[in-house]
Amino acid sequence: MTDTLQVTRDGRVAMIRLNRPEALNALNLEMTKNILKVAEPLDADESVGCIVLTGNEKAFAAGADIKEMKDRTYPDMLAKNHFDEWEQFGRLRTPKIAAVNGFALGGGCELAMLCDFIISGEGAKFGQPEIKLGVTAGIGGTQRLTRAVGKAKSMDLNLTGRMMDAAEALDCGLVARVVPDDKVVDEAMEAAATIASYSKPVTQIAREAVMRSDEMSLAEGLMWERRIFYSLFATEDQKEGMAAFAEKRKPNFKHR
Repeated sequence: MTDTLQVTRDGRVAMIRLNRPEALNALNLEMTKNILKVAEPLDADESVGCIVLTGNEKAFAAGADIKEMKDRTYPDMLAKNHFDEWEQFGRLRTPKIAAVNGFALGGGCELAMLCDFIISGEGAKFGQPEIKLGVTAGIGGTQRLTRAVGKAKSMDLNLTGRMMDAAEALDCGLVARVVPDDKVVDEAMEAAATIASYSKPVTQIAREAVMRSDEMSLAEGLMWERRIFYSLFATEDQKEGMAAFAEKRKPNFKHR
């Protein structure tokens, strides 16, 4: 636990809660570094099968900390390789769910997209309002968002800076589920517990396969998927999972 984060465990699920309520969880450098600092050991821990990232009822994260950033120069941003920590977070192999209530704007929307899927409250608001500040999105708001929702919707959000509600976000494919605001964390934890109950190597490989679908042709992706499927027959968990199915019992995965 840090001043800007709260980390809890429930069985094989770890939850990271952003904790700067006075700033609507604006993502300053301290919080950025702390997210990676706590997430990397969780990713490496065999006993953690899924990570849930959330904020509070008012905001998942209302964006980057503009007050902290406003006086920086181009050489400052380049020298510090600003935002690289977010890419490191996105590359973590353990499945990650964003549980979003309230505002997920700018860097907050981009952080949610770095998770593998988003469960949203009915009152959540998403957007990339950086254009209003004289800049563009810098952590995936022009790239991941376009892949998630398509060119037209991404252009709309990036060029107007408007917010979209949870229903629109579900309709365009940005979020996977919309639930009542007071059920968001419970829904995410339940989904995470389901994921964590499976073989961790297999869930890691499954998410990587889906991620690769954006980068390969269909023919290449299908061949890669098939090779991965074959390779899993070298694992203990494939033997256990299929034996359990045949014997009509619950599998006891060893994550090997």
